[in-house]
Amino acid sequence: MPSRFNYSRWDGTQQGFDFDAQSLIDELADDLVHHGDVNAAMRKLMQDGMRNERGEKLMGLREMMKKLREKKNEIKDRGDLGGVYKEIADELDDLVDEERHAIDQALKDALKSGDERRSALAKDSAEQRNFRLDMLPEDLAGKINELEHYDFQSQEAQQRFEALLEKLRNQLMQQYLDQASSAVNEMTPESMKRTKDMMAALNEMINRREQGQDPEFEKFMENFGDFFPENPKNLDELLEIMAKRMANAQAMLNSMTPEQRDQMRQLSEKLLEDMDLRWQMSELAQKLQAMFPQQGWDSKQEFTGEDPMGFGEAMRSMQELGDLDQLDNLLRNASSPSALAEADLDRVSELLGEDVAKSLQRMSELTKKLKEAGLIDQTEGKLEMTPRGLRKIGEKALRDVFGALDKDRLGQHQVERIGVGHERTYDTKPYEYGDPFQLDLQQTLRNALKRQGSVVPVKLIAEDFEIEQTEHLTRSSTVLMLDLSLSMPMRDYFLPAKKVAMALHSLMSSQFPRDYLGIVGFSETARVLKPHQLPEVSWDFVYGTNMQHGFMLAREMLSRQSGTKQIIMITDGEPTAHISQSGDVFFNYPPVRETIEATLREVMRATREGIRINTFMLDASHALQSFIEQLTAINKGRAFFTGPENLGEYLLVDFIEHKRQLSRLGGVRRAS
Repeated sequence: MPSRFNYSRWDGTQQGFDFDAQSLIDELADDLVHHGDVNAAMRKLMQDGMRNERGEKLMGLREMMKKLREKKNEIKDRGDLGGVYKEIADELDDLVDEERHAIDQALKDALKSGDERRSALAKDSAEQRNFRLDMLPEDLAGKINELEHYDFQSQEAQQRFEALLEKLRNQLMQQYLDQASSAVNEMTPESMKRTKDMMAALNEMINRREQGQDPEFEKFMENFGDFFPENPKNLDELLEIMAKRMANAQAMLNSMTPEQRDQMRQLSEKLLEDMDLRWQMSELAQKLQAMFPQQGWDSKQEFTGEDPMGFGEAMRSMQELGDLDQLDNLLRNASSPSALAEADLDRVSELLGEDVAKSLQRMSELTKKLKEAGLIDQTEGKLEMTPRGLRKIGEKALRDVFGALDKDRLGQHQVERIGVGHERTYDTKPYEYGDPFQLDLQQTLRNALKRQGSVVPVKLIAEDFEIEQTEHLTRSSTVLMLDLSLSMPMRDYFLPAKKVAMALHSLMSSQFPRDYLGIVGFSETARVLKPHQLPEVSWDFVYGTNMQHGFMLAREMLSRQSGTKQIIMITDGEPTAHISQSGDVFFNYPPVRETIEATLREVMRATREGIRINTFMLDASHALQSFIEQLTAINKGRAFFTGPENLGEYLLVDFIEHKRQLSRLGGVRRAS
């Protein structure tokens, strides 16, 4: 029976693809090659994000920050913070109008009754009440204070006023206590007292801990846990929650005009008349500000909207802006992906959307994924590539170089399995990219059966392929000389040159394991590089191209090797430095005759020792061409004038052709 598949539209709930370690290391490869620093490469990936081979997007911090700024502007454009007071003033004016209407109606009823005494009393009462209403202060606190002592004619107006007071008390307290808290749904005298007790207990906990005593956190949560729906696990979490709330409240005050702040102060003093409660709140705010200075106590928001915002809407906006400011701070200061795990993903999803939250979660797991895959390790807080990771980087460099070649180009041809220069070893190995496809059918089928069991038909996947090993009898020894002078990165030559060096090492390790590859980096002076150091090698912040010292080290390395010998040099400039007879470094630009002659003497020594020098020039200046012509006339090697975009194609294809020529000659190559 043929296989059957059912398809449905993705609705966001199904499990999607994830970003695997190979996708991550491929994305990091160029930055690792260029800078040689895992930490710097990870930070760049964090900033830019990536797409994996399936086209899925991992949003970078730069795009997240853009969405965050857009969300903040959207919130600030909701309205005008002055509406906080307009909402209260409008409601007070409305209930005063209702009271005046009730006064007028009572006077009319009395006059209609024909009772002169009733009419006189009603008229006198109406005059007194209207006079008091006319004399109400302009400020909200004063107006509320007068109305608290006013004898309302309208029972409905009286009830509305009392409800408004309770609502304002709740809103004032909810600046400091989470709106989700069930403890402040109604600010009755009993709940006010309990709030004061909670504040006092919280201050006492802080004092006990400062004195080295047990703060008794569990006891506090038993008594006052309903004030904290976030369910903090310890005192530090609880204090951070309170600091965040109180900092948002302070930010709201900071965002008001001086007149608005003064009204808020008077309103708070009037509605929260309990002096002890206000003292406990002030004491707690001071302690929390000292403990959590990073919460943004001095921050302020510039609201740009025209419609006045009510108290509740203003508080929600300030809370959202406070949360966004904290997320902004986290994203700006995150030095590694693991630092992003501190984000509240549910809150991020609420504010910025599920796509941002998912990308943030995946981003926070990057380091973990690479560690679990054995590609990176952490030593003394610093990320470093493992040997396996270094091999993966080299393989990626090799894929990039050969991927640029057309299939009918030299680099894509297979090496004949049996012929001159090769001998079957009767061993097999798993197929790797770039291997000759000399399939060992028995071992390949065995791998497939082991994987899927004795099921027919047998289905092969790439991981099942096993190829025959062949051993190269022809051995060659190569030293790669890599220019590390400052001009290389300045001309954007360094990355392609280093990538080719890593690709060459990966090629020789996998295809020509009997061959020798040495590496020399040269700038003002030269130094020997080990293959495992290559990914972390960076350019030198010095001027000077000391080919003479490089050739000297390369000759010493090749003197200890057998087989045909060659030096491959990648450079963008003529020699401008050499080691003098006294052992000092001499540098001069433009090059002087003394440096040219010292360098060519090393070329003559290499030529006498049977070492061929092939040069890949990344800059076709007249001075460099002139020098290389002298070099090739002495050594009979070859010179390639190439740009960074096809350096890999020229160098690796030439290297493989060189190996094939050795195979055809049976391992003997004579210098001509």
